[in-house]
Amino acid sequence: MAEKVSKSKKETQGITVKKSEDMSEWYNEVVLKSGMADFAPIGGCMIIRPHGYAVWERIHAALDRMLKESGHKNAYFPMFIPERFLKKEADHFEGFNPEVAWVEDENERYAVRPTSETIIYDAYSKWLRSWRDLPILLNQWCNIVRWETKVTKIFLRTREFLWQEGHTVHATEDEADEEVMKILDFYEKLAEDYLAVPVIKGRKSEAEKFAGAYYTTAIESLMPDGKSLQMGTSHNLGQHFSKVFDIKYLDKDGKYKRVWQTSWGVSTRLIGSVIMTHGDDRGLVLPPRIAPIHVVIVPIIFDRDRKKVFDECEKLRKLLSRKWEVHFDSRDSYSAGWKFNEWEMKGVPVRIEIGPKDVAKKQAVMVLRDTGEKKSVKMKELPKAIDEELEAMQKRLLDKARKVMNSSMVEAKTYNDVKVSVAEKKMVHAFWCGDPGCEEAVKNDTAATIRVIPFEQKEKGKCIVCGKKADTKVYFARAY
Repeated sequence: MAEKVSKSKKETQGITVKKSEDMSEWYNEVVLKSGMADFAPIGGCMIIRPHGYAVWERIHAALDRMLKESGHKNAYFPMFIPERFLKKEADHFEGFNPEVAWVEDENERYAVRPTSETIIYDAYSKWLRSWRDLPILLNQWCNIVRWETKVTKIFLRTREFLWQEGHTVHATEDEADEEVMKILDFYEKLAEDYLAVPVIKGRKSEAEKFAGAYYTTAIESLMPDGKSLQMGTSHNLGQHFSKVFDIKYLDKDGKYKRVWQTSWGVSTRLIGSVIMTHGDDRGLVLPPRIAPIHVVIVPIIFDRDRKKVFDECEKLRKLLSRKWEVHFDSRDSYSAGWKFNEWEMKGVPVRIEIGPKDVAKKQAVMVLRDTGEKKSVKMKELPKAIDEELEAMQKRLLDKARKVMNSSMVEAKTYNDVKVSVAEKKMVHAFWCGDPGCEEAVKNDTAATIRVIPFEQKEKGKCIVCGKKADTKVYFARAY
């Protein structure tokens, strides 16, 4: 008797909200039902489940490889930051104080790591002696605690999250500038080549820069709901922290000099960008380069043909596993239809279906997650076909995401255009004179902020708010 593709309530439980109708609720359902993460019993925190953590491991591996190939080394520092360290740099402390969680003993109060600049730079002041010790290129993979009071959004806004934070020390401003841009380029590559999420690179305004930084650069992307997501930042810290923490070195000329520093980071919010950008009404759609499982093999079985089909599936699993992460779903307790829905929900790029007829014909049915396309492929041709389809899918997802993002970006000619466009969930490209007052006016009137100031500025015009001459065009949008 053939195994039936059951349509019981259990098997048809999928995403109940359409992405186009209520993206916030859709997002929550996808995160929970795909097994990416769950809410923790501690307010504002999340549990990253194995499927979600495996995606983070892929992201971690890709970026870690870039950093190590460029000479950076990983280290680890305590998660408890003495309050006296934070108080040494007033702007930095003020910027994080509202979000800091504190613990204390009989001697001192400690911040639970909101970021690590201060404790790392105290160490640098002891380690650095001469020009021979430069540059210092360290990175740390760790958890961060920021006692957010806003609404919890798994991967996007939680009190604790995972990230990497790089902290480098250089002899000159030019070297620090070069480091800032090198890292920003790494982040762009990570976002576009691995996550298939298009980004805009640029500089932050003074109001939006990192607390205590000389200047901040960032990559921003526009999510399908019209909100901008800051996906990574790279800061030139100037010499502020080197003065506060007395970080200096003996140069070749025999004189002591202050160093220039950078810091930079990305976090698990990158996973949120992938979910929002690529997911559909059936669940996750994972770009192949960060997918924990590239291919899932699902047998279509009849009792009398079970062994024959299973043997062929296992044979194929061993063959394909030489190059990709492959899972053979051999569970007897679930129907093929249930398995199809589950693996679609989890976003596995390619599903291979094998039944007795396929075994007889020495073929398999290949199903692509992003398009739903099905095609029969001869067994001997499967490795090549999968290779080609995974590469094509990676490119297709980026192209589709870029098209969606571009369609939600508009040019504003009047201030009213800004108000209308932001209300319509668009990202607005407009001239800005550089006056913080004009920036604040847009924020007060629309809840949109300057997300990024592109590096290349070729046009001149008039400020969208005050009408004064402006040689800077910026992107305004509401943000996560």
